Amino acid sequence: MKELELKYGCNPNQKPSRIYMEEGELPIKVLNGKPGYINFLDAFNGWQLVNELKKATGLPAATSFKHVSPAGAAVGLPLTDVERKIYWVDDMDVEFTPLANAYIRARGADRMSSFGDFISLSDVCDKETALVIKREVSDGVIAPGYTDEALEILREKKKGGYNVIEIDPNFVPNPIERKEVFGITFEQGRNELVIDENFFNNIVTENKELPEQAKIDLTIAMITLKYTQSNSVCYVKGGQAIGIGAGQQSRIHCTRLAGSKADNWWLRQSPQVLGLQFLDKIGRADRDNAIDLYIGEDYMDVLADGAWENIFKVKPEVFTAEEKRAWLDKNTGVALGSDAFFPFGDNVERAHRSGVSYIAQPGGSIRDDHVIYTCNKYDIAMAFTGIRLFHH
Repeated sequence: MKELELKYGCNPNQKPSRIYMEEGELPIKVLNGKPGYINFLDAFNGWQLVNELKKATGLPAATSFKHVSPAGAAVGLPLTDVERKIYWVDDMDVEFTPLANAYIRARGADRMSSFGDFISLSDVCDKETALVIKREVSDGVIAPGYTDEALEILREKKKGGYNVIEIDPNFVPNPIERKEVFGITFEQGRNELVIDENFFNNIVTENKELPEQAKIDLTIAMITLKYTQSNSVCYVKGGQAIGIGAGQQSRIHCTRLAGSKADNWWLRQSPQVLGLQFLDKIGRADRDNAIDLYIGEDYMDVLADGAWENIFKVKPEVFTAEEKRAWLDKNTGVALGSDAFFPFGDNVERAHRSGVSYIAQPGGSIRDDHVIYTCNKYDIAMAFTGIRLFHH
């Protein structure tokens, strides 16, 4: 198959639409559904991301894509009991495989952004992973293969219309890539940069300690940023992205956005949130929305009389700013990657408030000395990679 006709492009008025190969055949098979233009953009970017994560870490990897940027990315490390609860899988009587763990963690870190995602998996999709996907609101999945049981489960999703794509894991794209904007063709070499633990050898701060887990987390951060719309910043802890800030014009806004998502991930693990007693009829997506309001500034939207009764069995106490700050201060050991240099120390100040202990960024700002000084103030270890990772 050299080409595949699509229903429309980015929007319904953009016709005709297709994906095609100028040379050779498409490296994909559509096993179910009718993926669209944006589905394929998410699928192909996501596949590159998880493929690189698997090569870099040796672990199965998954990512949850929305609007051509990842909402989450993770490798297949075991789930803690708390993670099982905050990711809403503690009720599943399933022995999760590493691949299932990877997707649960990729989906779970920012569940609101992942709602209606396109999933990319580094390994053959197994039954356990398919069972997790089955219960989430999602547009489709791409993987190098599917077991018979997994494919049967996925084909039943969305009344039989769920998008399932199989990609040839041995496909090697042309080293030169092109795209058109306003009728004008742009051409560049593909970003074939290999990111591994040696990427972080140039540590420029007084603190030179970069534990093995920190190197893995920084690797995950930088590979994630390689496929995230720039400007972008990524916070990672324990083998999963916990906050991604994408497509912001200002780097401090990226850092704040990603930091607020990382904070929400940590606040979900607080006793106040774990103790919320939801009505039995409240579904997972509505629980996610209620938690987001409860831990934010608009908490009265769910705590006001006449509102809480529709969500909770028992009215929760207000989660005060002081209580939230005290809980956030317990989060440490977070890794942060930036796709371009930090122009000011304010990025480090904001990162510190979300528990960041390790930073990787290209360096090269005229204010590098101030950025390094700010890291030293908080005993943060920072590596200069010397490589920018813009993606557009």
